[in-house]
Amino acid sequence: MIVQVLQDALFAAIASVGFAAISRPPRRAYFYCAVIAAAAHSLRFILMSGDVNIVVATAISSFAAGTIAVLLSHTARTPAETCLFPALLPMIPGMYAYRSFGAMVMCILGEREAEFNHYFYLFASNGFTCVAILLGMVAGATVPMFIFKKISFQATR
Repeated sequence: MIVQVLQDALFAAIASVGFAAISRPPRRAYFYCAVIAAAAHSLRFILMSGDVNIVVATAISSFAAGTIAVLLSHTARTPAETCLFPALLPMIPGMYAYRSFGAMVMCILGEREAEFNHYFYLFASNGFTCVAILLGMVAGATVPMFIFKKISFQATR
């Protein structure tokens, strides 16, 4: 299990640095993006391995990522959002969105009612899961910025 957690952390860190490169933060922020992504994604992996629902695990991990970003923002000399947003991107529920879209297309193309009902169920299930994960990420990531408001706004001073 330790190897799997380290592997998950490594790939999340690599993805985070790739996403950070798109938004062009200062070079000193790349390391912090990678650290936050590795910690948050590993936490989510561990929680999900312990039979925690993906929505709850993502919300908890996003909260941890937000907390780490706020606490490290002064050291990184960048706003917490600069390191936080690229670190959250590896947790985006891409497979749920993909499956939801595929089920919607099959729902439209279905010729029988039973087939339509099956694909509509898959569309709704995957779509609601995707939206719930995204809402958990948003709530989990923004709450630490309000909790640690004083630290969050003094990061770049």
